[in-house]
Amino acid sequence: MSNKHNPAEFTTLFKSIGLTDSKAAEAAKSAKSAAILKELIESNATVAAGVEEKKANLVVSLSSSLSKAGNVGAQERDFVVAKILDGSLKTVDQVSAAVKYAETHSIPFDEAEFDKECGVGFSIEPAQIVEHVKSYLTSNAVAGWANLGATITAVKSISEVRWASPVEIKNAVESVFLEKFGSKQAAPPKSKEPKKDSKPSKDKAEASASTMSRKTVFEEGFLGALHKPGGNPQIHPHLREAHLAATGGNVWTRFPPEPNGYLHIGHSKAIFVNFGYAAHHNGKCYLRYDDTNPEKEEARYFESILEMVRWLGYEPWKITYSSDYFQELYDLAVELIKRDKAYICHCTQEEIKIDRGEKKGQPRPCIHRDRPIAESLAEFENMKNGKYKPKEAFLRMKQDLTDGNPQMWDLTAYRVLDAPHHRTGDKWKIYPTYDFTHCLVDSMENISHSLCTVEFIASRQSYDWLCDAVEVYKPRQSEYGRLNLEGTIMSKRKILALVDENYVSGWDDPRLYTLIALRRRGVPPGAIISFVSTLGVSTAPSNIEISRFEQTLRQYLENTAPRLLMVMKPIKVTIENLPEDYVTFIEKPLHPKVPELGTTSIPLTRTIYIEADDFRLEDSPDYFRLAPGKTVGLFQAPFPITCTAHKVDPITGQVTELICKAENEGAPKKPKAFIQWVAEHAPSGSPVRIDETRIFHRLFKSDKPPSDFRKDINPDSLEVVKTALVEVGFLPLAKRLLEDARKEAKARTEKATKENVQASAEDDTPHATAEQLIGNECVRFQGLRVAYFALDKDARLAALNEPEGEKAERKQGDYLVLNRIVSLKEDSGKSS
Repeated sequence: MSNKHNPAEFTTLFKSIGLTDSKAAEAAKSAKSAAILKELIESNATVAAGVEEKKANLVVSLSSSLSKAGNVGAQERDFVVAKILDGSLKTVDQVSAAVKYAETHSIPFDEAEFDKECGVGFSIEPAQIVEHVKSYLTSNAVAGWANLGATITAVKSISEVRWASPVEIKNAVESVFLEKFGSKQAAPPKSKEPKKDSKPSKDKAEASASTMSRKTVFEEGFLGALHKPGGNPQIHPHLREAHLAATGGNVWTRFPPEPNGYLHIGHSKAIFVNFGYAAHHNGKCYLRYDDTNPEKEEARYFESILEMVRWLGYEPWKITYSSDYFQELYDLAVELIKRDKAYICHCTQEEIKIDRGEKKGQPRPCIHRDRPIAESLAEFENMKNGKYKPKEAFLRMKQDLTDGNPQMWDLTAYRVLDAPHHRTGDKWKIYPTYDFTHCLVDSMENISHSLCTVEFIASRQSYDWLCDAVEVYKPRQSEYGRLNLEGTIMSKRKILALVDENYVSGWDDPRLYTLIALRRRGVPPGAIISFVSTLGVSTAPSNIEISRFEQTLRQYLENTAPRLLMVMKPIKVTIENLPEDYVTFIEKPLHPKVPELGTTSIPLTRTIYIEADDFRLEDSPDYFRLAPGKTVGLFQAPFPITCTAHKVDPITGQVTELICKAENEGAPKKPKAFIQWVAEHAPSGSPVRIDETRIFHRLFKSDKPPSDFRKDINPDSLEVVKTALVEVGFLPLAKRLLEDARKEAKARTEKATKENVQASAEDDTPHATAEQLIGNECVRFQGLRVAYFALDKDARLAALNEPEGEKAERKQGDYLVLNRIVSLKEDSGKSS
């Protein structure tokens, strides 16, 4: 007996609960979700007896979400069903949130918490949504219908509108646009055609998206509620006065990464928050390397961090290091001992854990806690002079063991490390910890807003304690939620395992979500900033589906990427009624809605190639592409073609060539569909043959890879196509895009070097260079009807490095490799 899924077996059952014929048939398509829906019906008498259509559709959504979720128990599942039936959960979005909650919680649920997480009881009038839209348009200077999609997305991210119906949000935005800009047809006319020698202008969409979103993010919510410079309380008034004198009363922030690994997409939020908040208030932001652990730090990480910050569009005001302050930190440690607020401890790490209550949850005093101050000073000097080996001696802060916060239970301030430092060499045998360093260096650098993620919220108390203990200026630490992408991993340890065990090709493998991997894949930096800004900044973590990130990429690339004709899996077409030597050149725009991108010229000849999927032997009423005897249009071509015959491989039975007729006489009927094509024309170098087109699918099969992530790896995450053809306009476009990128990178670097405090080129530490901003990934385009692509770093194309003005031609030794950035629309089978 066959185990093959038969949707017909489920359709009647599904209709019985209140679904329409079409909805029932759709729900029966997926074997996994259909089986879950069947279980939900059979286990709930109310559902089985039939419910109103809206609730029935929500039960279907529940089955779909459960099919993609991890383990959700029967009791938890029944709880969600009951919430649908009693009307608590009213939307698909709420049902999805309920499943996420049920994945991580067990019955009995905290109903108040559940309701809050899932928007139960949320109510908002359409008029209130309209007011939020108007406020958004006003604060972001939105102009014209072209911004409709971006505005809908941004309004959805406003916390007060989070649980509103997507339809109501869309209607509200459209009504405000209609009131403000008039009917869609009455939009302002397109700009005049550019001059023939005009160059593509700098990406206006990037600047627009950044400006639009930053005003909302930095002026409202978490960031909008931050204190003004000088508003953070101090132990002495003169500390505030000195701070304001140093900063001029301006916002000073810092981005303080540890140089022990490559940055990932989660760090893009921290970069956006710290650099963006300072920029919004005309302040300054440091890039400060937290280099206090020489055992794990490498030069490549220092270099990559600066490169990624600059790639995302930001320039550090100063590049500093925690190691710049090693002497000052040591002096403050001595001062802390003198004030009887620190002591030398010789306990083992196991003993320290027990003393700090990590075994029983209750701390107890270390046996060295009350040693004389003079003795601790002498022992600290011994530590500095190399008397002790690692783990034989520690400097611990004497905090408050009666406090309920573990961050006040005598944290370690200094430890011995037997490793040379990349900047100070063998000068130091002792190194300060994060808990000792961070707040004090924030103080030394006069940071007005110390912005970090919520896992450091408990550290705020020890941060404040230490600044006050040595009586220095005390910055204010404020915490926001992290950014996490579902369906991937960001742990450095796990990514290193993927690299070392050859599951991926390196830290920049485009299937990863490190920033260097996203860059290599071709993701525009402006799209990442746009993505982060639309999520908003709050204390809640942002756990975002990859599909949402990809949709942002599509929206961003839609109006910025040039469009080229491209065929992935070609089939030859001979247009029999054209002469052998027939050739006509067609002038076509690189983007129909962005004239400033310019035009290109492509040949049309007797021999062309079309996508194999655009032809099939059996025609049908709902099929509009090419079939025997059928007519189809060719994009930008002056005439359609009709298939008159085809050739078949006698061994495989595959169609190898189509014989077609050009409908170039009289007035043929306008075809119902147009397909992409490229022509064979050796004199012009057409088509451009791509040696490898790499298509990346999700690296993991589940949205939440388990701890044993190796078992969850998708064996088909990389697909390589070696048959792709691109129109000849690709080569001059690639050359021009790289030339423009070089000019922009040079100008920006010169400006940054002039305006900011940069390391000199002779210094062996990272400094700004134009080369940091230039790579093959600057060559991006949309393959018409295919996907968005970028040139991979493995590609070799001599024309890209030839003098400006030289003709771009493919030469001996060239090797073209493209990466798919993202598909044109979400693929339900395989995510990009």
